[in-house]
Amino acid sequence: MDRPKDKPQLPVAHKLQSAPTLTPGEVVAYLRRHPGFLAEHGELLQVLTPPTHRRGEGVIDMQHFMLQRLQTELARIKNQQRALIATSRANLATQSRIHQAVLALLAAPSFEHLIQIVTTDLGVLLDADVVTLAVESSACGRSNLSVRGVQLLERGIVAELFGADRAVLLDADTEGDPALFGGGAGLVRSSALLRLKVSPVAPAGLLAIGARKVGKFHPGQGTELLGFLARSLEVVIAGWLDLPT
Repeated sequence: MDRPKDKPQLPVAHKLQSAPTLTPGEVVAYLRRHPGFLAEHGELLQVLTPPTHRRGEGVIDMQHFMLQRLQTELARIKNQQRALIATSRANLATQSRIHQAVLALLAAPSFEHLIQIVTTDLGVLLDADVVTLAVESSACGRSNLSVRGVQLLERGIVAELFGADRAVLLDADTEGDPALFGGGAGLVRSSALLRLKVSPVAPAGLLAIGARKVGKFHPGQGTELLGFLARSLEVVIAGWLDLPT
């Protein structure tokens, strides 16, 4: 009967060889040669133990002070990163909502249905509580846009609100104006007003978006997407009413 073959034996020198270890001196020398190491691997600062205070007259524990300062800076940077990530996610969500809203406007089968989309569906699409379309009255007191669901304003109100150049007004904490938000004004605690210039021959107007949550809209917010929504609505309205742009 054949005997099982013996397993190959490793050389004694190989068996005695162990994983290399670093001495404290080697670690210190490495850090001296790479002074930016801890800045690139800031996560290590959270697990390092600050040196024990050395008390005595005229002694300042600079190592302890510097490490604490680095740990504080690391915490601040991480908080900034979290805020940036949260803002980026919110911007992506807003962008998606605006795109869906514009597609809904473009898909309206009639002008009346367009007004319905603006005053009802946009609230859901934009995660808002009240959305209204408001236009100034013409010289004769009526407007070509005065259909059901549209708030009529006195002439000059839009210019008074926005001034000469502004296109978007954001208010973080406000009470809804019944002239803008109609019966839903009581729900509004934060608002976005978008100026509408449908046509040189059309009355001035605005899109009013209101939310019951304070701070939903605020002056520090980007307005590019809201401006895109307003421009899209202008083009769609002008198309349905056959107005020059």
